[in-house]
Amino acid sequence: MLTLNQIESFKKNGYLVIENYIDQRQRNLLMQRAEELIDEFEPPSSHSVFTTNEQERTSDEYFLNSGDKIRFFFEEKAIDEDGKFTVPKQQSINKIGHAQHVLDPVYKEVIKELNFPGLGIQLGIKDPRQLQSMHIFKQPSIGGEVGLHQDSSFLYTTPMSCIGFWVALEDANKENGCLQAITGGHLIPLKKRFKLSSNGGTEFEILDDSPWPDNALDLLEVKAGTLIILHGQLPHYSSANTSDRSRQAFSLHLIDQNCHYAEDNWLQSLI
Repeated sequence: MLTLNQIESFKKNGYLVIENYIDQRQRNLLMQRAEELIDEFEPPSSHSVFTTNEQERTSDEYFLNSGDKIRFFFEEKAIDEDGKFTVPKQQSINKIGHAQHVLDPVYKEVIKELNFPGLGIQLGIKDPRQLQSMHIFKQPSIGGEVGLHQDSSFLYTTPMSCIGFWVALEDANKENGCLQAITGGHLIPLKKRFKLSSNGGTEFEILDDSPWPDNALDLLEVKAGTLIILHGQLPHYSSANTSDRSRQAFSLHLIDQNCHYAEDNWLQSLI
């Protein structure tokens, strides 16, 4: 149960940090399961064309149809210009997503124990739906930057209801790409939407073209086991991992089923 002070802190800052939310047994279960899934995963033969631009183009269908599947996405720097892997397979993955919370028994067990819907209800979601899960890797030395964004841009409802739950499976700090956020930034308008295009593929729809506020990003350096709850409109970011230490995390996003889920959202789960 969240305290009144924690709920007020979330409303004020747009995020809430809870230490020791997930225990070592649960963290180990998720990391071991991810390792097993990657071991079983056979990279597609088309990986030879995974340059930056080609990956964006050729991965559209694979990405867009991942809402009800467990799929694997590579780090950009894990594949060279000739399409060859620069690192072993276990160190090549950027993330696993987006439906292991429904399809995989180990993830389901741990997520049930963590009870994110219960927290969501306390934060104002009336009928929570677990919509998207991701096991996120910041691989040593090659883990990519994630630009400043708002989660509701990708999981848009009317009215907006998205809340993200991000769990540190390993220590996260400035060197290995911890989260950074504009404290209080959830009060600014949603900047854009990532949606299906009428011409096929995806596009960004600009909703507010004013610049991001000048507020400095606050580092959210946390120990393994910490939960960070993120308001869907909170601008947040993570830098590239320049260290020799990995930074694994697990995230799950809730929406309110009482709100309208846009038909042109990129994520259209059949589950």
